[in-house]
Parts: sequence; structure tokens; C-alpha cells
Amino acid sequence: MFESFGFETLTAPQAAVWFALIVGALFGLLAERTRFCFRRALVGEDRRQAAGVWFMALALAVIGTQVAVAAGLITFDDHRFMTGDLPWLAIVLGGLMFGAGMVLTRGCVSRLTVLGASGNLRALTVILVFAVVAHATLKGVLAPVRTAIGSVTLPLGDSVSLAALPGGAPVWAGLIALAGLAIALRSGARPGTLVLAALLGLLVPLAWVGTGYVLYDDFDPIAMESLSFTAPATEALFFTVASTAIPAGFGTGLIGGVLIGALVASLIFGSFAWQSFSSPRETGRYAAGAALMGLGGVLAGGCTVGAGLAGVPTLSLAAILALGAIAAGGLAANAALSGARAGLAQPAE
Repeated sequence: MFESFGFETLTAPQAAVWFALIVGALFGLLAERTRFCFRRALVGEDRRQAAGVWFMALALAVIGTQVAVAAGLITFDDHRFMTGDLPWLAIVLGGLMFGAGMVLTRGCVSRLTVLGASGNLRALTVILVFAVVAHATLKGVLAPVRTAIGSVTLPLGDSVSLAALPGGAPVWAGLIALAGLAIALRSGARPGTLVLAALLGLLVPLAWVGTGYVLYDDFDPIAMESLSFTAPATEALFFTVASTAIPAGFGTGLIGGVLIGALVASLIFGSFAWQSFSSPRETGRYAAGAALMGLGGVLAGGCTVGAGLAGVPTLSLAAILALGAIAAGGLAANAALSGARAGLAQPAE
């Protein structure tokens, strides 16, 4: 498809970087305005409204993605989400670690990236530690851990997707979308905020179609990608420190775009504010959470956005399992922290 546009100055991989920059900027702007965050939807003080935002975005992401599949624009048959051997142990352990980490850092990776662009130095520190640990898990000293845990698999054959179940993709996509819309419309979130959340969700199929159809080039192929933060964070880190050795990719453009979009939104709407750690104890807690998310995000195959917002719309069982494990890890960590606070608050006998 890409060659039909007649570009003479850009290759498909180069165009993908600019495309990702635009998609990322839109995500950063919309996420900053809606305070989009899975942790808030799970354990935040305003969890009901936050869940409305998250599930509105998911509903539109599912609808848009499956419409694109039905139209024959994209297919996930060969995507990593659809592997026949499910690395269930890595997904479960990784999801639990990621969920615990996002509670310790008070934000999922996407939210922290947005906050970092808005002046939050805690968030920037978390993103840096997260990217380093994730890169070490993908290609560094922690890679043997990843391969060992990932070798424990469950053969699924052709049953790797909800589309293989009775009713097929239309039924299951419809059920997920309807459930998401029901949660959103009953959340009490402002209508304008839900509209922005819907636009954010539509960025998922936009990215899938953009990389999997519009920018598809037989002579210079690129991977079909959508919104994600784990692998892109490592790619952006590697590009930042070695840009003369490796070219920028979709992930680099995406992270750069999110930072730019969130920064612009925070400056325009007056939400930019410098913030930092209040104590060494808090610094250690955030660093530990970042490390858990870095390792867990790679093992689980993605974060709340990569495996959740972008992964669930593919109807992949692996993505659904990852999101469920992340939720379980977050709830368990929040319960443990709440119990610890309650114990400290009790007077000594």
C-alpha cells in the first residue's frame, strides 16, 4: 500500500516514525486531559469515573479494530499475541509484578509518561528505571530469566483468540464493547471527558491500520504496531543514547509524541507543575515499583496499554490473561499497602 502513495523522500520505516509521533502526540494530549490511567480505574479514589474513561476508550478500540479486521485491512494471524503456545507462567507472573509496580508508583506507565511531561520528576525517574530494567529483560542480564520463564507454555493450537469460540469475533467483540460502554455511561464521568476518551480509544485501530495497511511495503516491511509503552520505552532509551548507531523506529516516535502532546496540553491548560520526591523512602518505593513494571511488562507481553487497550481489541487470550493478571497484582498490592498503613495507624498496646 505504501508504495502507491509515491513518496520519494521517505521510506516506510521513516514514515512510521512520523506517523507514530502524530499518534503519540494525540494520545499525550487526550490522556493528559482525561487523566487516563488503569491504576486509577482499579484502586484510585475516583475509580468509578476513571473506569468510565478507561472502558470508554477500550470499547471504541475494540469496535474500531474489529471493523478494520472485518474490512480486510489488517489481520492478526501472525501477530505475537496469537502464538499457539501460550507462555502462561510468564504472563501471569509478569502481570502480577506489573500490577504491583503500578500501585507502588501510583500510576501505570502511560500515565507516568504523561505526568513526566507535565513536570513530575517522580514520574520521569520511574520511566527511566522502567526502561532500563525492561531493556535488560529483553536483551541484557535479565534475558535468561525471561527465556526460562517463557519456556513454560500451554499449547492452545488454533484456540488463541476469542474469535475461535462459539459466536466468533463479532459476538465477543460486541460483548466487550457493550460492557465497556455500559461501565462508561454509568460511571458519572462528564460527557465531554467520555468523548475525549472515545477519541483516545480510536487511536488504537488508527495505529493498527496505519502500520499494518497504509505503511505496508513489500520491499521494506515494518511491524504492525499500535499503542504500547514497554518495548517503545526501551527503544526510545536505546535511540537516545546511541542515535548515531541505530535509526529511530515506531516506538521512539510514539514515546516522543506522547511527551510532546502531554507537555503542550499541560502548558495550555495550566496543569504543568514541578513535583519531586518527598523522602528517600518514597524514592525507594517508586524505584522498586519501576523495576517490577519493567520486568513484569516484558514477561507479560505488554503493559496496561500494550496488552490491555491495544491487546484486548485483537481478542487475544494472551492479552486478556495479561490484563487480568495486572489487575489482580494491582488489587493485591493495594490491599497489602492498605493493611500496612492500618497497622501503623493503630496505637501501641
